[in-house]
Amino acid sequence: MPETDRLNATFAALADPTRRAILARLALGETSVQKLAEPFDISLPAISRHLKVLEHAGLISRGRDAQMRPCKIDTAGFIGVDHWLEEYRKLWSQSMDKLESYLEVMKAQQATSPAPTRKSRSVKRQGEGHGRKD
Repeated sequence: MPETDRLNATFAALADPTRRAILARLALGETSVQKLAEPFDISLPAISRHLKVLEHAGLISRGRDAQMRPCKIDTAGFIGVDHWLEEYRKLWSQSMDKLESYLEVMKAQQATSPAPTRKSRSVKRQGEGHGRKD
């Protein structure tokens, strides 16, 4: 499968919260489809459809034992996503480095410049200081 098709399949698979929850369970270890389906309020055929999507995306693999068909996470399926995200990590890292440099310059400028002085103004209440006597 071409890399763009693999990425599209991976992101489509990850877009569903049930499939993400299935992956979270599989991150704990290999398990059977029946065990995997237990916490979900959906039918076994629906779980199987979710597993097929995850398998097609290369995110899981399924054993060949006809009775159990154990499922496990396939970390190789995440490599393409990791490579794709790496470019964005670089951009964020560069942006954070620039921000850090800017903040260091601002901090240094504040440390070397004198603190601004504030003139105090006295506020007169209405009727005060006008020579009125009550």
